Amino acid sequence: MVEVQHLTKLFGTQAAVNDISFSVGKGEILGFLGPNGAGKSTTMKIATGYLPPTSGSVRVAEFDVVEHPLEVRRRVGYLPEHNPLYLDMYVHEYLDFIGSVHGLKGQERRSRVQQMVDRVGLGREQNKLIGALSKGYRQRVGLAQALVHDPQVLILDEPTTGLDPNQIGEIRQLIRELGQDKTVIFSTHILPEVQALCDRVVIISRGQLVADSPVRELGALAQGETIIRAEFEGPIDAEVLRRLPEVKAVEPGPNNTWRIRTTGTTDQRGAISRLAAQQGWILLGLRQEEQSLEQVFGELTK
Repeated sequence: MVEVQHLTKLFGTQAAVNDISFSVGKGEILGFLGPNGAGKSTTMKIATGYLPPTSGSVRVAEFDVVEHPLEVRRRVGYLPEHNPLYLDMYVHEYLDFIGSVHGLKGQERRSRVQQMVDRVGLGREQNKLIGALSKGYRQRVGLAQALVHDPQVLILDEPTTGLDPNQIGEIRQLIRELGQDKTVIFSTHILPEVQALCDRVVIISRGQLVADSPVRELGALAQGETIIRAEFEGPIDAEVLRRLPEVKAVEPGPNNTWRIRTTGTTDQRGAISRLAAQQGWILLGLRQEEQSLEQVFGELTK
């Protein structure tokens, strides 16, 4: 549904996006991650037709965003990072207006507006001025306008900004439901959201793609590093541990525990166990740690 090929965007001589490629299929939820200034919002704006690319291409539902911008906009719902709203309009009035912009008419438009009001939890607020709403409810209005024309592709830039924990849970559930039959691309700095919602993750840093992986496989990308936690009955000579092949670092912890960072693809727990037996160390525990998404993100973007 969305295909990005060798996309580059220059502002003057600075490359905000530098030759990135990835694709997202129907029924897939993609987490689009990166530090501030990495090029996420620029990429999303190009995918919606808001900005032109310098080179490369973006296709949405087989339509090129430069050659067929109106066809793309008919198929995309977009919630930008800074949610622009008409603050002097009523919620229901604004959504009706957005529906008319997308060509919805009569009963179909009224029905879609009411569906979106109910779906994003705006029922009690629909007759209020948007300017009188809290930030969280304004974000819900932004989600509703992105959905009112029933787009095939949803592009959401920081969709849970300003929401309280209950609202975040409701929006996560909504995104999960939408992802069953739509293509969803969303950026966030709340990494647990990615683990809770996403099928895949694309990470960019300084305009370049540094990861494109299923969430469950992302840990293996952090420089091929594995962390092993070892617990011994008494003190050991850490320097002996450091001499093992593929051991990158040995870090002490409390009560004779050690955090052992290894490189390569070979599981080093067997080698550590044999070394402990040779040295006469009593080994109480040995386990391989799963790297958190925060750790992986830090390694890939530092």
